[in-house]
Amino acid sequence: MKKLLLTVAVISAFSFASCKKDSTCTCTAVYADGSPSQTSVITIVDARKMDAKKRCINSTDGTGNDLQTTTCELK
Repeated sequence: MKKLLLTVAVISAFSFASCKKDSTCTCTAVYADGSPSQTSVITIVDARKMDAKKRCINSTDGTGNDLQTTTCELK
């Protein structure tokens, strides 16, 4: 019975552990004045997938009136 409880406890501990890893976020900025678009790659270190996705979507490279749109995607 003790071995069963220990086994269940160990399995439960692993199921609650979060999988943290490095993720890559690619952002593309398209300029309104017709100049070439700019692509940047951001590495998000040691984050869960949902946290990395939030950080990626909230990332922008460059602020100014000449940016038309910036889109970021988690790879």
